[in-house]
Amino acid sequence: MTGTEFTPTPKKADLFTGIVQEIGIISNKEETESGVRLEVKVSKTFLNKLEKGASISVNGVCLTVIEFENDIVSFDVIPETLRVTNIEFLSVDSKVNLERSLKFGDEVGGHILSGHISCRAPSKLISSDDEIELRVQCPKEWINYIFHKGYIALNGASLTVANKTEDTFSVYLIPETLNATNLSDIKDGDSLNIEVDQTTYAAVKAAEARLEEN
Repeated sequence: MTGTEFTPTPKKADLFTGIVQEIGIISNKEETESGVRLEVKVSKTFLNKLEKGASISVNGVCLTVIEFENDIVSFDVIPETLRVTNIEFLSVDSKVNLERSLKFGDEVGGHILSGHISCRAPSKLISSDDEIELRVQCPKEWINYIFHKGYIALNGASLTVANKTEDTFSVYLIPETLNATNLSDIKDGDSLNIEVDQTTYAAVKAAEARLEEN
């Protein structure tokens, strides 16, 4: 790509809603001295009023737009982000869920997300005649922050927890979610990015702190 590249500077935290706005396609992924340069093909509509330095949720990961040209948006991904998210496993032609950061006055259709992934975990789609269940094998250090009927974000999509065990949880996917996200393409064992609900996380941490004091 041509043009002047953008060097991001520290800024206030951006937020997301978990409502996927578009499915992007990875057009290029190459290693750099500082990690990986990720290029994503998007629609012209998604680029409307986009600026360098803007934040976009890519499979739930908050990334900074380094540059964009025509229908390609570029991001730099550092090694730590690769280590804890499924961006490490993406390749050319992979589909990614995209959402631009929340702006003042925007409707919050899902729940508030930070774009900071809690963990990644293997998953499995289970189909029956009348429903599609997405089951996730959750790391034990995070399962205590997930509750039945609570919020969870998977690859940046806001969903409601339907079932939970000691080391798994599941959600049910409606046709609209399947059409609007990349979750319909999940294969057995595919890794999903998980962001636990921040309100729930804070409440559990506060309760744990009170117990330690007593």
